[in-house]
Amino acid sequence: MRAIPLLSRRTRRFLLIVATGLAALAAVGAAEAQTAPAATAGKATGLPVPRYVSLKSDRVNLREGPSKDHRTSWVFQRAGLPVEIVAEFETWRRIRDAEGTEGWVLHSLLSGRRTALVSPWTKGDAAPMPLYEWADERAEVVARLQPNVIVNVKQCTGAWCRVTAAQAGGRDLDGYIRQERLWGVYPNERVE
Repeated sequence: MRAIPLLSRRTRRFLLIVATGLAALAAVGAAEAQTAPAATAGKATGLPVPRYVSLKSDRVNLREGPSKDHRTSWVFQRAGLPVEIVAEFETWRRIRDAEGTEGWVLHSLLSGRRTALVSPWTKGDAAPMPLYEWADERAEVVARLQPNVIVNVKQCTGAWCRVTAAQAGGRDLDGYIRQERLWGVYPNERVE
């Protein structure tokens, strides 16, 4: 049995430099992942792609390709659900939901109305997210929103969003929530 030779000092130093460089690249990649993706103009509309929109109907077929000849892979049953347009082809839009499911839908089933999901990435018995009277964590808490609640996005500053949430049997709740707690707006995005 042969002994495995130890790495030379020069090789160890080289590997340390490479590892440090890779760690720095990973940190840059993580920072970029938290900012809005670089948008390009959609070929069909000229609007930015990617962009967030919402579903118009409570029954939207998600297809494997951009035509009615393609198989339906999923049916969304939640009007107002935010989705991200990631591609365009004629009257079809490739969309992605908060769970990462992708497929094609007709553009007429989408709305430009901005909505968002409250912290859809939280699982189990996650604590509800506070909705504040104004954009400050010292403000009065107007309500606590459960994960996956759909809110209407009225305005975002890049750190806070003013949203409304439907309340059963009453008027809509109106308040502010931290932008990073929403899926349906990009980090640092401003919505007017």
